[in-house]
Amino acid sequence: MTRTIIVVAAASLLTLLFLLAPNSTPVEYVAAALPIVTVLALMTAFRWGGQRAGPVAWLIGLLAAAASFGLTFEVFWVSQAKGLLLSVFVMMVLWPALLLYYIVDQAGGIKAIARALEALINDRGLLLIVVAWAFSGTVEGLAGFGLPVAIVAPMLVSLGVSPVIAVAAVAVGHAWSVTFGDMGVVFQTLTGLVNVDEAKLASNAAILLGMACLVTGLAAARILDRGKTHWWKVVILGVLMGTIQYALAVSGLVPLSAFGAGLAGIAGGVLLSRFSGRAVRRVDGDPAGNPALTVQGEFAPPRFEITPPLAGALLSYGSLAVLMSAIALIGPLNDALKEIAWKASFPEVTTSDGFLTGAGTGTIIRPLVHPGTSILLIAVLSYVIYQRRALCLPCDWRAAAAATSRSAMPASIGIVSMVGLSTLMDHTGMTQLLAEGLSDVLDTFFPVVSPLVGMLGAFATGSNNNSNVLFASLQDQVAILIGAAPTLLLAAQTTGGALGSMIAPAKIIVGCSTVGLQGRDGEVMRITLPYGLLIGLGIGILALVCCQ
Repeated sequence: MTRTIIVVAAASLLTLLFLLAPNSTPVEYVAAALPIVTVLALMTAFRWGGQRAGPVAWLIGLLAAAASFGLTFEVFWVSQAKGLLLSVFVMMVLWPALLLYYIVDQAGGIKAIARALEALINDRGLLLIVVAWAFSGTVEGLAGFGLPVAIVAPMLVSLGVSPVIAVAAVAVGHAWSVTFGDMGVVFQTLTGLVNVDEAKLASNAAILLGMACLVTGLAAARILDRGKTHWWKVVILGVLMGTIQYALAVSGLVPLSAFGAGLAGIAGGVLLSRFSGRAVRRVDGDPAGNPALTVQGEFAPPRFEITPPLAGALLSYGSLAVLMSAIALIGPLNDALKEIAWKASFPEVTTSDGFLTGAGTGTIIRPLVHPGTSILLIAVLSYVIYQRRALCLPCDWRAAAAATSRSAMPASIGIVSMVGLSTLMDHTGMTQLLAEGLSDVLDTFFPVVSPLVGMLGAFATGSNNNSNVLFASLQDQVAILIGAAPTLLLAAQTTGGALGSMIAPAKIIVGCSTVGLQGRDGEVMRITLPYGLLIGLGIGILALVCCQ
């Protein structure tokens, strides 16, 4: 039912758009919007993955461009070459980030971090909030692609939270970290799609996402039934996390922004628990091997110790943070590494209908400062160290590589096809036409719905990354037409896309499958949907105020 409502709403908006906008015929609007509607319909109503829906939408976009927008062979190959170059740039982060995550996970590092949290935070209510909100954001910062919900929801269940509430709390709680998550993959894609000031975009996005961080924390606490007693702790941690995320983003450390903010939230939670948590008596000797038992309904945390898996995980991600910080912050080093660069020049192209795209370069790849290079280096060194410390077997690299391939290959197919669709629409004037229609219909009030557009894309595709690919150029051009700052609407777009993670069926289904709720994702969505819409609307109002 929810999917049907979303599809009908999208179709209604399209109908309103081409009926009210005066500059083109309804047929042209339908042709321009058809590839996007195809993606939404296939991934929503038919539950196709991006690796299937993307190529189909790309083909439909190709046919629409040829039939109604004067596509020529020169326009085609230039647009697709640019799209492929951008896709490679993104996948240079995606594959190493997932490989590092799975290497650490194979050594037991992720589970060791979770056990350490139980030992450090002796306030049960605060522990649940930190796990669902800050720890899930930390996991998103490392890998993303649905892993936070799949990993963290079972942890909450093991702490006594009901499965439905566990999945809902993590789905809402981790949403703030998606844009700067997965070692910056989403933001890398966004900046490659549009020609704007990257530093200004990072700053605007960090402000909106900082507000989203606070509100998603309060929402997760309420879902966990801890809002009345722990709201002030959430406010303190939310301000801390938002500030750290902003500081890292504007310092050029976007790949570490969500990860660092999540760590700050965990550390803050540990400190708060020392002042507010009550001590409980521990009972040992559980025959089932549980790390902690409860006494008269009280929470008994396990004893904290730095185990080899925990030390290994901290070494891996700590080293990565130090390396990436050094490259970004040490000016002479950064300048020297940037000297090695590869770029491709593309000619000016014009469709047979007269739509002109100027000459220029595509995405510039600087391999020595690219985040993927640092991540890959740390992944290789981590495996070598883990093997010498007997944290993994010599054959474990195969399992990590196989897990990486299973996660990254479908995502890569979706990225290549959808980025190719985006550049095709951009070079044939299809995106420009849709932007003109939306600006005519909504005018200066468009910023209110800007995050909701991003949320719609993430709902349909299951990915903030794909939502940005579909709608970033549209938001950029609408901003120019209504006289708003493009970086602000793009920040609202990607914030909405991040919030869309809490209602994306693809992510919720994965989370449900790990806690034994197969087929009950609708129950979770009934909890998360109102929060998503209300928070998205609030971000839109904030964006409108900032535009004034």
